Amino acid sequence: MSFNNLDKSWVTPLAQKAIDCSIINPELYSKYDVKRGLRDISGVGVLAGLTEIGEIRAYIIDENEMVPCPGKLYYRGYDIEEIVQDSWDNDKFCFEEICYLLLFGELPNEKELKSFISNLSQYRRLPTDFTRDMIMKSPGKDMMNMMSRSVLSLYSFDDNPDDNSIENVLRQSLQLIACFPLLAVYGYQAYNHLYNKKSLFIHSPIPELSTAENILHMLRPDSKYTRLEAMLLDLALVLHAEHGGGNNSSFTTHVVTSTGTDTYSVIAAALGSLKGHRHGGANLKVVQMFEEIKREIKDWSDDEEIEAYLQKLLDKEAFDRTGLIYGMGHAVYSISDPRAEIFKQHVGDLAHQKGLDEEFTLYSKIETLAPKVISKNRKMYKGVSANIDFYSGFVYRMLDIPLELFTPIFAISRISGWSAHRIEEIVNNGKIVRPAYKSVAPRRNYIPFKDRG
Repeated sequence: MSFNNLDKSWVTPLAQKAIDCSIINPELYSKYDVKRGLRDISGVGVLAGLTEIGEIRAYIIDENEMVPCPGKLYYRGYDIEEIVQDSWDNDKFCFEEICYLLLFGELPNEKELKSFISNLSQYRRLPTDFTRDMIMKSPGKDMMNMMSRSVLSLYSFDDNPDDNSIENVLRQSLQLIACFPLLAVYGYQAYNHLYNKKSLFIHSPIPELSTAENILHMLRPDSKYTRLEAMLLDLALVLHAEHGGGNNSSFTTHVVTSTGTDTYSVIAAALGSLKGHRHGGANLKVVQMFEEIKREIKDWSDDEEIEAYLQKLLDKEAFDRTGLIYGMGHAVYSISDPRAEIFKQHVGDLAHQKGLDEEFTLYSKIETLAPKVISKNRKMYKGVSANIDFYSGFVYRMLDIPLELFTPIFAISRISGWSAHRIEEIVNNGKIVRPAYKSVAPRRNYIPFKDRG
C-alpha cells in the first residue's frame, strides 16, 4: 500500500487549522529585531561562523558605508577566475584539483594531483550489488531524494560509520565525492527505464576519465561526447563546488555536524537543503521559465515585447505566477555574480557549436533587460544581476542532461565543499549550533478535557 492509498479526507479540514495557528504577525519581526532568514533588510547575513574554505565579496566599506562592487568568489583565498582561466588556457580539467584545494587548503602540484586522482578513481565504485538492490529495485521519481536514500543506505555498508575522527570522516568524504556521480546517473537510468520505458544503460566509470567525462560517459547510451562539452561540464562543477559557509546547504552541513552525528546523516541533510527551488533547484526553474518565454515571445529581438513579458512575470500573470524572474538576483551579489560572468564567457561557444546562437542571444537580452524591469517595479536595497542558475540550466540542456539531473549535478559538485565544511566544523567544534527563537504565543488558561465543547 502506498501513502496515496490511505484515507486522507480527514486531513483537509484540519489543514486550515494548522495554517491559522502557524501565522506570526509580520510586525513582530520588526518589533523584536528578528533577522528573518538570518539576513537583514539589505541582504547582509548575520555573522554566525568563521571559515577559511570559501569567501564571497559583493561590496566594500567606504567611510563606514557599504558600496556594492562586482562580485568575487575565492576558494581557500584563491580567486576562482584565475583558477578557471589557467584551466582553460591549458585545456585541462579542474574539478579534481578544486576538490583537493577545498579539502587540504592548498593547490596540488603535479605529483600530488596525480596521486589524488588515482586514489579517487579507486573509490569510484559502489558496494557489491548496491546498484541492483538499492537503486534498480526501487527507483524513485525524484533524483535528489534517491541520492539521499542511497547516501543513508551506504551507512549500512560502512564498517566504521560513526567514527568522527578526521581520518575516518575524510575517508568517508572521499568515497562520497567519488561515488556521487554514480548515485545520480544510475538513479536516473533506473527511473528512466521504469517510468519512461527507455532502454537501461549502466556504464561503469573509466578510471582515467575526469569526473565530468565520466558523468557524460555513464549518462549517454553511446558514451560519446566532445572535448568542449566535457570542459563546460567540468567548469560547472568547479563553479558550484563551494560558496562560503553561509549558503543554506553548507550551513546545514555545519548545523547537523555540530550535533555529533555521522557523515551520511549530515550529507543527506545537505542534499535535502539543496533540493529546494530557492537553492539548488533554481536552475530547473530557469529552464522551465525560458521554455514558456520562447513560446510566448514571438520576436526574440524585440526588446519591448521581452520587457512586456518580464512585466507579466513580476505581476504574477505568467509562468508559475510567483512574481519571480528565475535566475535573476542573489542573496549576496548585487552588481554581478562572478560565476555567471565566468560561465557566460564560454557558454556562447557551446551554443554556437549546437546551433543555438539565437537562444543564447535571447538569454543575454533578458539578462540585460530584467534588472531594469525589476527596478521599475520594486524597491531594491541592492542591485539585481544574473546568478549562476541563469546560465547553468541552459548549459545542461545543451549537454542533453535531463531535467531530473540538473540539481543532482549541483550536488555532485557541492559534496566537495560540504565535506570541507564538515571537517572544519569537527576540528573547531565547541558547541552545538542552536540559534534563539522568541515565543510570541499568548498565555492561555488550561481547559480540562470534560469542559471542552
